Amino acid sequence: MDHLILTVIAEDQPGLVERLAACVAKHGGNWLESRMARMAGQFAGIVRVDVPAEAHGGLIRELEALGAQGIRVQLAASGSEPGGRFAAIRLELVGNDRPGIVRDITRVLAEQGVNLESLLTEVAPAPMSGELLFTAEALLAVPETLPLEQLQTRLETLADDLMVELNLRTEE
Repeated sequence: MDHLILTVIAEDQPGLVERLAACVAKHGGNWLESRMARMAGQFAGIVRVDVPAEAHGGLIRELEALGAQGIRVQLAASGSEPGGRFAAIRLELVGNDRPGIVRDITRVLAEQGVNLESLLTEVAPAPMSGELLFTAEALLAVPETLPLEQLQTRLETLADDLMVELNLRTEE
């Protein structure tokens, strides 16, 4: 069995995931993990599947045929996991929305050698004022060679500049 990564995007519609899962199952594949969501009328996801090597061609053709139904799928072989040892750290951020928050935070993370494992963001009205609040929750893979205090200090300096509240905590 070979691991494949599928990315899918389509206008949201009932049965979309079922059609994708049926293609995988038809070719002897096993659905291992996925992250999927509906956003602004579109449905997008990333899926990791196991498929026998001899079934790749048929699966690829069938997934490409979903394009006629408005379902765009891309495939890639799974990559290798990053080397080294990492600590799992949860980052939570809340502040008034403005352009550039994600850019600025991810730049600091990249400069420190921190890998972004997952990221959820949202802009929504604040309960009392109605001002737009930006919220983010990320799971970070922090190299064990990077002192957590150093990352905390660097992010807190940026949070002050951005006027956002930022919290880091170790994942159990």
